[in-house]
Order: sequence, then structure tokens, then C-alpha cells
Amino acid sequence: MWETRAVQLNVRLPRDIAAQAEEVQNSDPEFLSRVVLYGLTRRSIYQHLREHGSASSDSVGPTAQSIV
Repeated sequence: MWETRAVQLNVRLPRDIAAQAEEVQNSDPEFLSRVVLYGLTRRSIYQHLREHGSASSDSVGPTAQSIV
């Protein structure tokens, strides 16, 4: 699929979420990797659409603000 490498993340989470993250990290680290990959992929797509979508949004049609 693609080349991977390990990274060390240090994040601050609410205590209950942090406990769940530690539990998943110990019991199913592959799942936690997939969750992080999913979140970062969504972020990347959002940024791409935000950067490139603003130029084409004028031709799409009226916005909610212009309707109101």
C-alpha cells in the first residue's frame, strides 16, 4: 500500500478519554493507528477542499448567506 514509519505522539485528552486511549494502545495498537490515520486523512481532505474549493464555490450557486 504505502511505506510507513513509527511516530511518537504526545496529546492532552480529558482523563476518561485518555484512559480509553491507553487501554486501546495496549490492547489493539493497530486500531489506534487506523483511528489516527482516519482523522489525519479527513483533516487533509478538508484542508484541500477549503484551499481549492473557495475559488470554485462562486460558480456553484447561491450560498446560504446570499439566500437569507
